[in-house]
Amino acid sequence: MNKDVMLHFDEQVASDLEFDRIRILLAAKTLQPTAESRALALTPIKNRRSIVKTLSETEELRRIKVEGEPFPALEFEEMQNEIRLIEIRDSVLDEASFTKISRASHTVNQIVKFLQNNRAEYPRLNDIQKDLVYTKDLIDPIAKVFDAKGQISDNASPTLSDIREKMTGLRRKISRNFNSVMKDLQSKDMLADIREGFVNNRRALAVESTYKRRVNGNVLGSSTAGTITFIEPGVIIPLNHELEILRDDERKEKRRILKELTRIARRNLPLIRNYHTALIEFDWIQARTRLSLDFNACMPKITKHPGIHLIESYHPLLVQTHQSMGKETHPQTIQLSKHGRIVVISGPNAGGKSITLKTVGLLQVMLQSGLLIPVDPKSEVGFFDSILTDIGDNQSIENQLSTYSYRLGRMRHFLKVSDAKSLLLLDEFGTGSDPELGGALAEVFFEELYERGVFGVITTHYANIKSRAAELKQAINASMLFNRETLAPLFKLEIGNPGSSFTFEVAETNGISPALIARAKSKLDIRKVELDALIGDLQKGKANLAKLTNRQLRAEVDAEKTAMEARKIKSQFSEKSVALNEATEAFNIAITRGKKLSQFIDRFKPGKNNTALLEEINKFLAVENSRKEEAAQRKARSAVRAKNASIQSSKRRPNHRSDEIKKGSTVKLRNGKERGEVISIQGKTATVMFGAFKTRVGINKLTFLK
Repeated sequence: MNKDVMLHFDEQVASDLEFDRIRILLAAKTLQPTAESRALALTPIKNRRSIVKTLSETEELRRIKVEGEPFPALEFEEMQNEIRLIEIRDSVLDEASFTKISRASHTVNQIVKFLQNNRAEYPRLNDIQKDLVYTKDLIDPIAKVFDAKGQISDNASPTLSDIREKMTGLRRKISRNFNSVMKDLQSKDMLADIREGFVNNRRALAVESTYKRRVNGNVLGSSTAGTITFIEPGVIIPLNHELEILRDDERKEKRRILKELTRIARRNLPLIRNYHTALIEFDWIQARTRLSLDFNACMPKITKHPGIHLIESYHPLLVQTHQSMGKETHPQTIQLSKHGRIVVISGPNAGGKSITLKTVGLLQVMLQSGLLIPVDPKSEVGFFDSILTDIGDNQSIENQLSTYSYRLGRMRHFLKVSDAKSLLLLDEFGTGSDPELGGALAEVFFEELYERGVFGVITTHYANIKSRAAELKQAINASMLFNRETLAPLFKLEIGNPGSSFTFEVAETNGISPALIARAKSKLDIRKVELDALIGDLQKGKANLAKLTNRQLRAEVDAEKTAMEARKIKSQFSEKSVALNEATEAFNIAITRGKKLSQFIDRFKPGKNNTALLEEINKFLAVENSRKEEAAQRKARSAVRAKNASIQSSKRRPNHRSDEIKKGSTVKLRNGKERGEVISIQGKTATVMFGAFKTRVGINKLTFLK
């Protein structure tokens, strides 16, 4: 058994998650049968290194395509038959086989050249071509033999050239002699209207049968009615015989040439095998890449441990369906981590519960099969050893019992094989039996699965499952949001609260009389009705609170940014003001000194006694030097005071511990109160989720909490 294969993944899972449709779409992107077969048999694996290698190959080729790099077209045909034939001693390849080998060699040379020029950018793709070499050891010998149409050329050998030259001359002579006889017989009205024809690939005169004995030649046949006899003129019979001898010589020479080429191919058999293997692998990678471009997919961040954090994820098949209908597809963000590894989604039907569950499952299967997925690149995904599903899409009144029995069988299997490396996807959990009894059994199953440490997404209508999820530390309730007034689905997943079923509200909007609805309510435990109403009100209140919180957070962020800008402007103004004062003072001193020097110059008398003036100048210079030294000392003392003030100020300021902030940290704005979680850091900027509000903030504007 392949150790990389998932421990538990069956075709029922593939069908439940519509992965079989992904396989078909992928197969359509392949060029050759081998890659097509791989696509149709594609299965997820658990080996992290193998998955990352496959994903990285696809991601590199996707970047090449997106960036418009001139990656060579994959022009080749598979060569299994040629390789097998070369392995047989004294075998000879035909002309078509050498066309395949030449085309494959040319394509590989182009790929090798492209990748060797881009080693740093595409390391994974370069790993594939590391056993390949750029060489014309196959291309050149084949090019010397074949013409552009893939036929053996006249110049393939001197012998072949001579034979074909003789054949050309002989054909001309045969044609002249044939035309001469035909012209003579036509002048004697002995030919039928068609004049000539071909019998067994031999040119013959169409002689009216009444004259056939008057024509010298070999009778080849006659028309169906017997009115025309086809005769090979006697004058060209020996020429045709000579032509047949030349044709046989040509066949022998062509075989000799092909045998020699086959010998060269046999000598390069390891190279041909490498070419074949590499081209099939590139066909397989290209198919995955083409599918990723159709899905607008990318490679998320891969984590070392099981877990899922899908950001802005799309169900690829739903997107295609909606695009064909001109409808919008809503992305979902969902996380399964050690703090919340089971998400229980509740709420009314048609809100998107099942599609959210299927999105998680399908994207996980695709990723562990080496396919890129349509998510935000910041998404993070770990791998699982098994993926288990129970998605009851085909329930009916007729098969309800058999469906429930089937689901119990699946559950027995899940309880047997699931562990902390399992991803479990249960749709409409607990349905198919008496609601009260089935709900109790479902709750026990839920507890058992939880104890096994599984990760999972569960959709349910059962209140006891929602309640149990609220009690378990590593389980989380979630709901698909609805417009409380219109009951229209918003197709948005909200983490943290169970969903109301809106049973009676939906009934009311569908025209069911209030009296009947009231009777129905009276038959229920009033606590159940109140609980469902409370959940509905909670959803509405939560939505309003989220709007207010978001507005408050935006205001805090804007205020913080404004304050920072103001402080920055004030600091810049202060610095410029000090610089301006210093420049003004220096300018005034320079003017004063300039005036004094000008006076000294005016008083200086060349050739006379200037002793008193020189003494005055020396005193002036001494005073100025003293002032200069005093100014330097003042500047130094000011710098020390500023430094001490800064130290004292920093001691008085609260320690925001910005250097401790990292991904996953709980933080708040320095002047704010709302707590948020850092989901990513780029340089000196953090992306923080404050509830449902996401914003980018400078790390220096945040306070580390935990």
